[in-house]
Amino acid sequence: MKYEIKGGNLPVVICKLAENEAIVCEGGSMSWMSDNLEMSTSGGGLKKGLGRMFSGDNAFQNTYVAKGGPGFIALASSFPGTINAVQITPERPMIVQGSAFLGSEKSVDMNAYLQKKFSVGALGGKGFVMQKLSGSGIAFYEISGHGIEYNLRAEQSIIVETGHLVAMDTTVNIDIVVVQGLKNKLVGGEGLTNIKLTGPGRVILQTMPIANLAGAVAPYMVNA
Repeated sequence: MKYEIKGGNLPVVICKLAENEAIVCEGGSMSWMSDNLEMSTSGGGLKKGLGRMFSGDNAFQNTYVAKGGPGFIALASSFPGTINAVQITPERPMIVQGSAFLGSEKSVDMNAYLQKKFSVGALGGKGFVMQKLSGSGIAFYEISGHGIEYNLRAEQSIIVETGHLVAMDTTVNIDIVVVQGLKNKLVGGEGLTNIKLTGPGRVILQTMPIANLAGAVAPYMVNA
């Protein structure tokens, strides 16, 4: 599959499909397409559908296939930011935030990724039932704001506010870190917990989580 990412900080990925080539997308991701693409909707089974729902995605996904010749489909980001393309291989799967996945080649498999430690899922908040992308092929995910990538060495750690994590290698360990000190918790403005990411592996962070953007705009909204 060939693709182009256009649009600057209001991005769209335009995927060019050969005849009979397919792409799998989140429901509602299609922005425009050629008229020879055929769509089918599937939940991939009860387990996969429920996993996507818990991670903030739609329970069902759409598959588009080019019929009678080559075609194209455009997947636009749902908020200002960037779109990343990543090559998934059996040796290097990836974990992405549930709401970040846009689409992929059909050869990429997506399943709910449950954190091994209960505390991470229980205290980490929305986004901590993430999605694991495995198999082989190209996948696309969106980043709110600008994406920053770190390549952590073995045992190297960084502390991250929950909403800023967008993707990571499966080799990265994730855990909860409780903010120390009662005063820090009450008036520090950083919440009660952060997450600790420990290498080895890639970590992709986003500069403006959509929840932060909504919070910044809310005081200026006028009630109807």
